This record gives sequence, C-alpha cells and structure tokens, in this order.
Amino acid sequence: MTYEEMMKNAKTCMGPYCKACDACNGRVCRNQMPGPGAKGTGDNAIRNYDKWKEIRVNMDCLCRKVDTDTSCTLFGKTFQYPIFAGPVGAVNLHYGDKYNDMEYNDILVSGCAKAGIAAFTGDGTNPDVVKAAVKAIAKAEGLGIPTIKPWNKETIDEKIALVRESNAFAIAMDIDAAGLPFLKNMNPPAGAKSVKEMKEIVRQAGVPFIIKGIMTVEGAKKALEAGAAGIVVSNHGGRVLDQCPATAEVLKEIADAVKGSMKIFVDGGIRSGTDVFKALAMGADAVIIARPYVVSVYGGGEEGVKLYTDKVGNELADTMAMCGAGKLSDIHEGMVRLPKCF
Repeated sequence: MTYEEMMKNAKTCMGPYCKACDACNGRVCRNQMPGPGAKGTGDNAIRNYDKWKEIRVNMDCLCRKVDTDTSCTLFGKTFQYPIFAGPVGAVNLHYGDKYNDMEYNDILVSGCAKAGIAAFTGDGTNPDVVKAAVKAIAKAEGLGIPTIKPWNKETIDEKIALVRESNAFAIAMDIDAAGLPFLKNMNPPAGAKSVKEMKEIVRQAGVPFIIKGIMTVEGAKKALEAGAAGIVVSNHGGRVLDQCPATAEVLKEIADAVKGSMKIFVDGGIRSGTDVFKALAMGADAVIIARPYVVSVYGGGEEGVKLYTDKVGNELADTMAMCGAGKLSDIHEGMVRLPKCF
C-alpha cells in the first residue's frame, strides 16, 4: 500500500463529518461537532494549521555533510522520530463507525510501536476505553502513554491503578478536557484542578506525568510546580474554547520559560516534517499529531500508521539536511524565520 492509496481508502470509510482531506487544516470540517472540527466559529483548528505555515525555514547547504539522525530519547525510551500520535476519543461518533475506541487504540498503539514511535491513547465516559488502551500498551511492552481526563478523584484513582498495571512508561492528563460537555456539571465535580490537587495526582502516578493543555507561561510554571515531567502546549485542537491563540504562537515563550526543567510537547495543526522541524527549533522536544493518525488507521490500519509516520519522519530528515542539522540537538531557533508577531 502507498500513502496515496491509504488516503484514497480512508475517504471511503470515514463518517459524515471528516472528509479525509489531503490538507487536514480544519477548513472543511470547521465548526462541526460531533466531528473533527473546532468549537464555535471553528477558527482555532484553522489558526493552528495556518500559523505553522507563517514560520519559514532557513536553508543552509554550506556545511559538512553528515548522516541525518532523527531519533530522540524521552523518559528513558528511544524513538525513531520526535513524533507521537495524539489521544482521540469517541472515534465512532466523530470519524465513523468502522472502529470503536477500543479497536482504534489497539491498532494505533501497536502500529506506532512498530513504526518506532509511541501513541497517546484516549479516554471517555465508557470505562472500557481506558481498560482496552492499557491492555494494548501492556502488549506493546509499555510503549504508550495513557491519557486520562480530569475526572473526580475516585475515578482518577481507578484509572491510574489500571495504568500502572500496563507498565506504561509515562501517563498524561488532558487538563483542557475540562471544557468538554460531558465533563461539565458532573457529580462528583470533575474538570479543572488546583496545583495542590495535581501534585497529588502526579505523586500517585509513579511514572513521568505529562500535563496536556498548557497555553501560557503561567500555566507551564504551575505544571512544573505540580511536579509534571512534561507538558503539552495544546488548545485541544480548538475543541474546548473558541478564539484561543494558535499553539505555534505561544510555544516559544513557554519553552523560553521552562526549557530544561521539563519535556515540552506541542500539538495543533502540525502536519508535515517541516512543521516538526519548526516546533523543535522553537523549543519543543517532540510533537503530537492526532487527526491525521485517525485517517491513517481508518485508511490502512497498522500499515497506514507506519506510512504516515515515515512520511512525516522523512520530511523532517530532509529539512534537517537542507538546514545543516545532523541530529535533533543541532536544530536551533536561528534555523527558522519567525513572523514579527511571534
């Protein structure tokens, strides 16, 4: 199967909302929820995509030719690329009934492990989602990052206990999921957590803890205070709050504030290896890509996951070679041109 065949196949089995667009830029799905679109005007998913394109790369071929190494090590694990698949929930509702969340996570985790990377798995109101995800991660020898939502304390306790059984090398919480409708007005209360509450959750996890949904320097500093080993600069794909900045617009200031104290991931509109290069130049340690991995699973299963991963990874390697970076640690801010508004 080729990448083009995988994309063509995906168009035949997606639901009514996602069109498996060649450019996954948020424009066609815009404000469709259910569906992969963003909240309100749908502006945020589009802005996430567009702002990466405003950043340009500085080509430099007057340098010693070396073999390009795209590998990275995070939390004691080495990966072929600094690329992770993002957590997605309710795939049958938002993307089509070919798979449910349990089937999707099983394919995604295995496919990512075989492609030399790792997947963040999703969570939902159905407790079987996390149960199936941790089983998939256990089968992959812990190579996956379960992502749990900011439920009430009892539910979090139950889910962390499951996660620990999987030997996952890290765990995440998408704190920005506090804005999702099914978490609002829950009893017992769910949603936003204080630094004190998050400290206890991090301590309880017992493995490196990643807080997803950080969009300000202050938020990053609070995550650090809570003991997080990493953060994800993310606005939840624009699905929880309209009119946010794009992640590309806030990444550098956040990285400048906490780089070296914790690992920094970023998501939101990253669609190519060149986008990955830009994110690393601005201070990220790795990127997370979500929607295109759903299309890859629907269009090609595990093979589709590898096709997309290698496509983006090869684009990253090409960009590194043309900008004089032999390894990821060679990438620096001077290799990109930022708009003045950044």
